[in-house]
Amino acid sequence: MEHAASHHPWLVGLEQSGLGAAMRQSMFLYPAVEVVHILGFVLLVGSIVGFDLRLLGLTRRLPVAPFAHHAVPLAMLGFFIAAPSGFLLFTTEATSIAVNPAFQVKLACVATGLLNAAVFHLGPWRSMVRHKDDMGGGIAASVPLSARIGAAVSLLAWCGAVIGGRLIAYL
Repeated sequence: MEHAASHHPWLVGLEQSGLGAAMRQSMFLYPAVEVVHILGFVLLVGSIVGFDLRLLGLTRRLPVAPFAHHAVPLAMLGFFIAAPSGFLLFTTEATSIAVNPAFQVKLACVATGLLNAAVFHLGPWRSMVRHKDDMGGGIAASVPLSARIGAAVSLLAWCGAVIGGRLIAYL
């Protein structure tokens, strides 16, 4: 069997592993893992989109800090569900998926989203927390430009990851 990325032996090994074979051969395993993957990224992206839209000015009545304390753990849970289940799906056709442009876009978008989240939490978020308003200790009503830019980058990155993931089957 010729593999599109046969110059990457680890991809061939992964695809031909017992795990890859089990994922391909089981009538129920692949669909079950795919459902788990979808539920994971729904939780991840849904939480992030809600929080990012709040930072961009939607539903200003909702205080940012309590929203973040709810959304961020849900997003993290979603990521920790989506990532391993995505890896399991990848094992089924690692050699062809690795060279798929949609998969490469998806990975670039996920990396951008994760990097953006780290930068946000180390920069704009810390600044926002330091400048709590005096009205109930919530985050100040005006969201700094850096946080709004981060929210826009986040929306683009995570939506790009979803779109890239969906397009894998078509490219």
